Amino acid sequence: MPFKVIITKDFEHMSAVGAKIVVGYIRRTLARQGRFVLGLATGNTPTGLYRHLAEAANGGDFAAASVASFNLDEYIGLPGENPQQRTLHPESYSFFMIRELFGRLRENFRAAYVPWGALIDQGRLEAELAAYPDDWEKQGADKGKAVVIRPEAASDYLRWIRREILDAYEREIAAAGGIDLHIVGVGGRGHVAFHEAGIPFPGNRMLLVQLDDNTIDNAVADRHFSRREESPRFAVSMGAELVYEAKAVLLLANGKRKAEPVAASLLEDVNEQVPISYGQVLAGRGGEMTYVLDREAAAEVLTQRDRIESRGIEIEELAG
Repeated sequence: MPFKVIITKDFEHMSAVGAKIVVGYIRRTLARQGRFVLGLATGNTPTGLYRHLAEAANGGDFAAASVASFNLDEYIGLPGENPQQRTLHPESYSFFMIRELFGRLRENFRAAYVPWGALIDQGRLEAELAAYPDDWEKQGADKGKAVVIRPEAASDYLRWIRREILDAYEREIAAAGGIDLHIVGVGGRGHVAFHEAGIPFPGNRMLLVQLDDNTIDNAVADRHFSRREESPRFAVSMGAELVYEAKAVLLLANGKRKAEPVAASLLEDVNEQVPISYGQVLAGRGGEMTYVLDREAAAEVLTQRDRIESRGIEIEELAG
């Protein structure tokens, strides 16, 4: 099983090692096929990697104009009177990507996509869900739920969200040839993007998600929002099935909060309570699954090293 865990010294070391892997993968793929499709995450974890990635592109290590990117997720319900204001809100993932990566590039990617959550009005969404209860169902064993809209929904608005926001994003990825390498992080409970713990894997490829209270609390704890009332209650997100359909996935994790879910994803079989465990499916079908962890995030991996390695997962410690 092509599954490797690389343990680094700290955040900066993790970022540099992760960037080196990404740049190498881009260069090899461009040499073979002349174009590259990169999956991107947001949050604090990949910011250092993005800085190194921009430096590599600007230094001529690869041609940014040959790269297209697709982001994992976007909020619904950011403050703003219209989609433009919501897109430019400092906590929108579109704004994040401009600040942390796209705005650092001297040469633009040939295309950059972020899920179109800003087009959805959260108030109208909630009103339509209340008015048309037979048009949708919630799926999930925990507090974070997938809101699955039926294709034949009576609500024009809900049907539009499914067709033009969710299904259309997956069609764009397919039209681009699929994702070559996905960069992902990990939530405090092992979620990937907004595929929350307990949301079923099968069929949930592009998700409309009602967010877990824990996710909202973490957004406040990480200072993305000053209080819970300001945090969006919904998001658009790739689901684990779609994320791990990439040819390769690079998972970054730093800090003590990530240690338990990281270890669980390696020690346990694929489990909807730990969505990043779906990486085992990718590795099982021959894709490349790589974790790059700092020592805090790797703490429980190190204590369970023998058990993890007995499952065919390679662990490498780098001195820094």
